[in-house]
Amino acid sequence: MLKLLTKCLLIFFFCKTSIAYAEESKAKIYVLLWFDTEDYLLPESDDAALKLAKYLTEQNVPATFKIVGEKIRTLEMRQRKDVITALAKHDIGYHSNFHSIHPTPAAYCSNLNWDEGVVEFLRREQQGALDLKRVFGKTPSCYGQPGSSWAPQSYPALKEMGIPVYLDAGHHVNLNESPCYYAGILNLYKLKHTFRPNLDNIDNLEPAKQRFIEARSDALKNGHAIVSTYYHPCELVHKEFWDGVNFRGGANPPRQLWKLPSQKSPEEKELAVRIFHEWIQFLKRFPETTFITASQAQKLFKDSSQGKVFAPTEAIKVRKTALKALKHQHHDIFSLSCAEVFSIMNQELLRMLGETKELPTLPNQTILGPTSLVKPANSSIETDISQIRRTCVDVQNYLTKHSKIPSAIWLGSQSIDPASYLAGIIKFLDQGESTLASDKFQFQPANMEDESCIEKDETKLWKWVIFPPGFKATEMMQLAKQQAWTLKPAIAKKAFLSEGKPDKP
Repeated sequence: MLKLLTKCLLIFFFCKTSIAYAEESKAKIYVLLWFDTEDYLLPESDDAALKLAKYLTEQNVPATFKIVGEKIRTLEMRQRKDVITALAKHDIGYHSNFHSIHPTPAAYCSNLNWDEGVVEFLRREQQGALDLKRVFGKTPSCYGQPGSSWAPQSYPALKEMGIPVYLDAGHHVNLNESPCYYAGILNLYKLKHTFRPNLDNIDNLEPAKQRFIEARSDALKNGHAIVSTYYHPCELVHKEFWDGVNFRGGANPPRQLWKLPSQKSPEEKELAVRIFHEWIQFLKRFPETTFITASQAQKLFKDSSQGKVFAPTEAIKVRKTALKALKHQHHDIFSLSCAEVFSIMNQELLRMLGETKELPTLPNQTILGPTSLVKPANSSIETDISQIRRTCVDVQNYLTKHSKIPSAIWLGSQSIDPASYLAGIIKFLDQGESTLASDKFQFQPANMEDESCIEKDETKLWKWVIFPPGFKATEMMQLAKQQAWTLKPAIAKKAFLSEGKPDKP
C-alpha cells in the first residue's frame, strides 16, 4: 500500500512538473532590438554600423536599423556599398531627415495647428524616407523621432508615407507601459521593459541581465512580454554624440563649421563590442526569447477592429463597458479606442431612433480625435428627443465625411464637447424605450479618461541637450491630448503567440 501511494505521488509530481514546464515553454519574450543609425559626420560610425549588422546576421538575430536620411545619402556619397548591403539584411526604419539640425520636429510643429503640422512634417521629413525606399527598395517599416523631439502631427503624416509603426522610447504617450495604437499607428514607445547595458562599463551588464530576468517572469506569468533594447552604432566608436558637439542648446552652426566628436581609444572600442556581444549572447540563452523587427511587430499586433460589424450583443457589451468608464476597451481578440466606441454608440442610437437598420460598423480607416480646440462643458444641457435625433444624424454625417471626432457637437444653438455627448448617448441607450417616452433629456459634463495617458509634465519631455533652454510645446501637447481618443491596447495575435515567431518581414 505504501509503495502504491509513493508511486502515485511520484506520478502526480511528475505530471505537475511536466505541465508546469509545458506552460513555461509556451511563454514568449519578444525582443525588439533597434539601432538609431544617425551619425553622418564621423566616418568610423559607418564601420560600426557595418560590424553590428554583420555580427547580428552571423548570429541569426534580426534587428531594426532606423536610419537618418542624411546618413543614407552620406553612405552613398562615401561609396559604402558594403555598409548598405549589410544593413539591407535587416529591417530598415526611419529616423528623420537631418536629425539634429534645427528646427527639429517638436520645434517646427510646436506652434502649428493639427493640419499645418501634418503638412510641415511631410515637407521636411518625407524626402529622407523616400531616399531610404530608393536605396533599399521598400518603404521604411517604422519611424522614431530624433532625441525626444516628438510631435503628434507626425502620426497622420507617417500614415500618408506608408509607415505603420512608431518605434522609440519616451514619455509623451503611455498606455500602461505596453504596446498601443495611437492615431492609427502601432506605438512601441513607453514600454515597461526598455533597457540595455551601457557600453562603457562592464559592470552595467549585470543590472540589465536582472531586468531581463524580471521581464522573463512577466512572460511566464502573462504568456508573453516585450523587451525593447536599443543602441546607436556610433556608441561603439565615439566618446560624445556627434550632434551634442555641434547643436547643443539650440546652436545651429553652418556645415563648414561642424566638428567631429572625439573617439574612444582602441581599448574602449574593444570593451564596447565585448559588452554588446555578451548582451546578445545572454538574450539568446533563453528558449523563450524571439528577436523580432518592427515589421514583424506590426504583424504580431495587427489591429482587428477596423471594418468590424458589431452584432447587437456585442454593441450592448461595448455600451455596458463604457458605462463603467469612458476610455479604451479591451475585448479578448480586439480592442477599441474611445473614438471607435463613440462611432459604435452613435450608430446604435441611430438604430434605436429608427434612422437606420444597419448594424454598427467601424470604417476601414482610423477615426481620429478632435483636431481643433475642444471646450469642455461646465454645466448640463437639456434638450428634446427631436433635437437628439437631428444631432445624431448630423454627427454620423460628420464621422463619415471627416473620419474624426467633432470638436463641438451642436444640440441646436447649444454646443457640447464630445466626451459629454458620448456619456449622454450611452446613458440614453441604456435607459432604453423609456427615454423615448420622455420629452426632455439632459447631457451632463463628462471627461474621457484616456487623456491622462498623455504626459502633462513638460519638464520630463524636452530634456534632449539639442533643445534651446526653456523649450516648451504646450499647445502641441494639447493637440496630443485630444488624440488620446485614438488610444487603445495593441493585442498580440494568438496564432503568433502559439507559433512563437511572426513571419519574416
